[in-house]
Amino acid sequence: MSLIPLALAEAETTAPPKPHFIEQMIPFALIFVLFYFLLIRPAQKRQKKHQSLVSQLKKGDSVITSSGILGIIYGLTDSFVTLEVADNVRIRVLRSQISSLAESDTKKDS
Repeated sequence: MSLIPLALAEAETTAPPKPHFIEQMIPFALIFVLFYFLLIRPAQKRQKKHQSLVSQLKKGDSVITSSGILGIIYGLTDSFVTLEVADNVRIRVLRSQISSLAESDTKKDS
């Protein structure tokens, strides 16, 4: 009696079944959900908050640009803001580059 055909027959019967397509996609779906809650959703919230800030700007607000320039809003258009950064020194920046409102200094530096 030969053991080779017996071993081949046993190997064919013990092969594990292949997983279904849905079972293969579960890890990818979990990774996508994780990315959504850790990366995409917080970025969307920040973007909405920034858009709200930019739309509510008004003349006289003290702001900081994304490049770190501090100024007071002198004029506004749909896409540009004119900032007064010193006495009679005005610059135009894109409205979207305003990063935050600055706390107004009520006391002079000594």
